Amino acid sequence: MKPKPAIVVYFVISLILSLPLLFFFFCFKTNTYTPPDENPISDLRIRPGYTSYKTYIQRQLNKTLNPKLRKIWTTRDWDRKIQVFADFFQVLKQKNLLLNESKALCIGARVGQEVEALRRIGVSDSVGMDLVPYPPLVVKGDFHHQPFDDGTFDFEFSNVFDHALFPDKFVGEIERTLKPGGICVLHVALSRRADKYSANDLFSVKPLVNLFTNSKVVHVRKVDGFGLDTEVVFRKTAKKDQEVIRGP
Repeated sequence: MKPKPAIVVYFVISLILSLPLLFFFFCFKTNTYTPPDENPISDLRIRPGYTSYKTYIQRQLNKTLNPKLRKIWTTRDWDRKIQVFADFFQVLKQKNLLLNESKALCIGARVGQEVEALRRIGVSDSVGMDLVPYPPLVVKGDFHHQPFDDGTFDFEFSNVFDHALFPDKFVGEIERTLKPGGICVLHVALSRRADKYSANDLFSVKPLVNLFTNSKVVHVRKVDGFGLDTEVVFRKTAKKDQEVIRGP
């Protein structure tokens, strides 16, 4: 039995009328906005899941206060890590980026192996900062809000950039507390995912360069530092240079 002409006409008209709606749906689906921090092509991604700053701090404390980890850090890992840090710092001394007279800060220092390494190679005015103090090497402090005055340090080192929930504040505090001409050294992971306590993932050096608005890159080199593969060194620009960069 042949379909009635009226039914065929109705079907064709319905199909034609539905085409704009299908086109709109397709365009909306493919152009849906993705927040920058979750954009898969971003080279710096903030990990989701933190409902408040308090929950973020508590997660960081879960690692810092883990009794098994603290025992490892202060026993079998103690001398091994100090030697590795000392080797890193000796290279920086050879490049005149670190001096015995430097006032140095280690950010996110846990129990202070890097501080001890600095002191052993002659940088005696060195201190660490972490959420949990470890006297006499490490004082209490949040790297998003350093407890130090502007222009306090000649040298700042950190291998915990991946733990920063607010990378801009992390870097801003470094630049605030560094003296003009001061050196910041970061060890970061670019070619591998950081640990489960990390708050961000970094996939190139470019985001760091963009964040350090008052500093210039000194060098970038490959390292093997406890799961971190890249060393990035910045020098804070002098005040007159900052004025040129910022403009009138």
